[in-house]
Amino acid sequence: MDKKRREDLNNLCKSLNLEMHDLELMNTALTHTSYAYESKKRPHPEHNERLEFLGDSVLSLVVSTYIYDKYTKKDEGYLSKLRAFLVCETTLAVFAKKMKLGDYLLLGNGELNVSGRERPSILADAFESVVGAYYLDKGLEKVGQFLFEIILKNIDTLAKEGIDMDYKTRLQEEVQKNGVVDIEYEQLEATGPAHERVFKMRVLINKIERGRGSGRTKKEAEQQAAKIALAKG
Repeated sequence: MDKKRREDLNNLCKSLNLEMHDLELMNTALTHTSYAYESKKRPHPEHNERLEFLGDSVLSLVVSTYIYDKYTKKDEGYLSKLRAFLVCETTLAVFAKKMKLGDYLLLGNGELNVSGRERPSILADAFESVVGAYYLDKGLEKVGQFLFEIILKNIDTLAKEGIDMDYKTRLQEEVQKNGVVDIEYEQLEATGPAHERVFKMRVLINKIERGRGSGRTKKEAEQQAAKIALAKG
């Protein structure tokens, strides 16, 4: 890692109140596969997929434990729905943007040319990778403190938003106020490699298209399509 990169990552850690012993972990967390594969260095630089895998599990554990302890009267269904919202791609991408992770990502030319720094899937993966890196460097307690500041201290507001963010349910309730209406979600395409697949869906109401959406899973794409349909009224 060169001096400029080290300074940049130190500044990032400072802005996030993170003290990293091994800054190489943070560098790896913010190295996308496209950059690693396009690099002329041999061996290729390490990319963030393994840290993303680890961070996903750590994030789920911390969030699950917190909401289990906080919402003692809520059932498993509510907790599962809330956790799914808190750790979904869309939510994590929002947090990643607030943390300005996109500014520190190492991307290949292909991703740079298609605004990869703004892609929700890449930003969400970077967030999970940073969680994985911090866990390896400082342990679970420190990660819990970090996630509390970023996500969990605003859990009551986020919980309400999580419920409100179920656009498919809201759309169904809205359009069926005056009787039975046919609602159908249709896949338009699925692009990208298996580990970065992007689905495009559309929602049809009585066979008429009312909205289109995209996401890393079909469910996320359907939610986005329903959101667009709701916005149209």
